Amino acid sequence: MNKLTAWASLFLSSGTLVCCALPSLLVVLGLGSVMGSLVSAFPQLVFISIYKVPIFILSAAMLIFSGLVHFMNRNKSCPVDPKLAKACQSGRSISFIIYLVSLFLWFVGAFFAFILPLLEV
Repeated sequence: MNKLTAWASLFLSSGTLVCCALPSLLVVLGLGSVMGSLVSAFPQLVFISIYKVPIFILSAAMLIFSGLVHFMNRNKSCPVDPKLAKACQSGRSISFIIYLVSLFLWFVGAFFAFILPLLEV
């Protein structure tokens, strides 16, 4: 369950980057024509940008759920067999790293989608 929720939260938080952070970054760097080419090649970017609020709400809910799963399983015992115990600990640490990366990506996307537009003069 840990790995599934971690991967799902990573997928959803990456979607926030595609809708908001990538276009903003390209425009800020003066690569508006690249952004125009991306939109013409992948028209789904416009659809994702239109529904950015539901995407962020869904991804935030998934991140909260994933965090709760990690928190509830933090003290769960691993098998006694040394190989299985090592695999258990490795899986937990990888899952937690994926969760932290997901959180970082979500906050970067949220910054570009909601905070950066307010800072423009």
